[in-house]
Amino acid sequence: MKVFKLLLVFFFFCLNAKDNVGVKFFGLSIHPLGEKDNAHLMPLKLDKNGYFVLNIGGVAMYEKFVLGDFVSIKLAQAMYADCATRLGGFSHLGLRGRIIKKGRHFLYGGIGPTLIYRRNWHELPGYVDQHRFKGGSSVKWQYLFLWYGGEFEYKYLIKDNLYFSISFVPGYPDLMNLSLGISCILPKKHKITNASTF
Repeated sequence: MKVFKLLLVFFFFCLNAKDNVGVKFFGLSIHPLGEKDNAHLMPLKLDKNGYFVLNIGGVAMYEKFVLGDFVSIKLAQAMYADCATRLGGFSHLGLRGRIIKKGRHFLYGGIGPTLIYRRNWHELPGYVDQHRFKGGSSVKWQYLFLWYGGEFEYKYLIKDNLYFSISFVPGYPDLMNLSLGISCILPKKHKITNASTF
C-alpha cells in the first residue's frame, strides 16, 4: 500500500511537471593526465599529448521535472566523432537537481548510469590499449559503463525565455568534457512546455 501511495504522489508531480527537450553541440574532450600513448591517433587534438581534443557531434535530450523546477529526470543520447574521429556516443539516464539560482545565473547537477561506446580502436594501427573500454580486437564496438556518470550545467538567462548554457562532465582522471548550448522555455500553453539543452 505504501508503494502505491508513493507511485500516486510521483504521478501527481509528473502531471504538473515541465518537460524539456533539447540539443547541443558536443564538444571538447579533456584528458587530465594526457593521452601520450594514443595522441598520434587524434587528428583534432589541440596539443601534442592529447590533453585537449575537439569532438564533432551532438546530444539530444528529454528532461521531465518531477518536483517543481528543482528536481528532474533526464534522458540523453549523443552521437559524435570521438577523439580518433571514429563514430562514438553515449546514453545517459540521470537524476538532476538545481544547485544555485541567483539572478540570471543557474547551476544544475546530475548523476546516473551512462553507457559510452565507440568503434573499436583496435582496428587502428599503433593503438595502445589502456584497458578503460571493454571489447577486444574481435568485436566491432568498445564500451564503458558507469553507474555514476554525471554533469554540471551552468545556464545564463540572456533574455525572457532564452538561456546560454555550458555543460561540464567531470570524469576525472580519464576524461572530462565541455559542451555549449542554447535553451529556450516555451509558453506553458504548448503541449511541450520547455525546450532546453543538455
